Amino acid sequence: MPTDYLDWFRREGRIVIVGASLAGLRAAETLRAEGFTGSLTMIGDEPYEPYDRPPLSKAVLLGKASALHTDLPRCREIDAKWRLGVAATGLDMSAKRVRLADGDEVEYDRLLIATGVRARPWPKESEADLDGVLLLRTRDDAAALYRRLKAGPRRVLIIGAGFAGSEIASACREMGLAVTVAERAGAPLVGALGGVIGSVSAELYHENGVDLRTGVMVTGLESDSVGRVKAAHLSDESVVETDLVVVSLGSMRNTEWLTGSGLGAGPRGIACDAGCRAFDFRGIVTDDIFVAGDVARSPHALFGYQFLSLEHWGNAVAQAEIAAHNMISSSAERRPHLWVPAFWSSQFGVNIKSVGVPPMGEQIMITQGSLAERRFVGVYGYQGRIIAAVSFDNARWLEFYERQIERGAPFPVEFATVDRRPEGRQPVDAAFPDPSLPTHGPTVTLSGYSPSDRQLVFTPARH
Repeated sequence: MPTDYLDWFRREGRIVIVGASLAGLRAAETLRAEGFTGSLTMIGDEPYEPYDRPPLSKAVLLGKASALHTDLPRCREIDAKWRLGVAATGLDMSAKRVRLADGDEVEYDRLLIATGVRARPWPKESEADLDGVLLLRTRDDAAALYRRLKAGPRRVLIIGAGFAGSEIASACREMGLAVTVAERAGAPLVGALGGVIGSVSAELYHENGVDLRTGVMVTGLESDSVGRVKAAHLSDESVVETDLVVVSLGSMRNTEWLTGSGLGAGPRGIACDAGCRAFDFRGIVTDDIFVAGDVARSPHALFGYQFLSLEHWGNAVAQAEIAAHNMISSSAERRPHLWVPAFWSSQFGVNIKSVGVPPMGEQIMITQGSLAERRFVGVYGYQGRIIAAVSFDNARWLEFYERQIERGAPFPVEFATVDRRPEGRQPVDAAFPDPSLPTHGPTVTLSGYSPSDRQLVFTPARH
């Protein structure tokens, strides 16, 4: 980029950010912090300014926080024009315009797409519309679910035992509500952490009084005469009577509005390079469209340059900051996005945290603590190196293992600090499910090596 153009752009250019949530806000703040003084427009389909989502399935459901008071803190003023409550419906790359649902168009010199994900709905529309069938993704969703839980349903049915479903189940039990969870895999959390850890999660469910049904699918929801849900039919021919169903089937990336635009966008996200520049559908990188957050698919040097889609709070912040920096920098000053994935969840009184990409793991070793005590660290190995670690109430070790991931440390683990209890002496199969049978709620999706690959196939990093 010529220096004179860059100087002009930083002073007077037009940047549009589609997606007024965490990634969009942090990108806007970074732009201003690094000296961008031009026009900045924030477009969001919800009527709210950016708010924090993790509390929605935790503190909000327990009444410890209000859904309406989860606004993200502002690090600085961003002096932006806000277009809230109106969704982006199209992109004209040649004219550099974003089309909006109200018929308006917004012109840009550079565009950042941070449209994130939405909750996957119940696939049968007539059943999804029943009174008492809810999702949890937005502030409004959380407020509606809290009201229903506070009213004291006779039984809550949660469809899906990923992280969100598990957190909702935990909140229900803390409120004293009867809850059934239906999961098509063999245990909770197996898509994200594998069967070894999933078995520990299943024990937590049972000990906390959850009616956990695994290896089953919900085949239909039944209504009463006035359109309220009253029962769910399962694939094992059992019936669960319920007056509140929470659908927790994972997420869908918000890319439909880009259909026909020419970007490399599809159901698994928008492909971009390590500097957050979007690819077009031919696999050619653009220089005026950037991507950040849950909707992005980007190659990661630490994980074999596979394209990763990361639904992580920390990733949204780190990637947004990199994207914003690169949008207003010369080629020589741009930086790659190399954040090591990290995730946390609180459920049934246990704090679960992970670093790296557990679904890439072929084997797992329990290196500290004990599965039986529910206080441990498990380290995942892939092709002879450490690829991830997960902790249950033992997070102090994760920073150490993050460093091992970054340097490609060998697996199996042979540190003097490894706890030599029987279960930790040898690695075992991590027991991830068949990748052709997706489970509820993985937070990392491995999606192959090609930016233009848009097949609906989960591509494992195994050879």
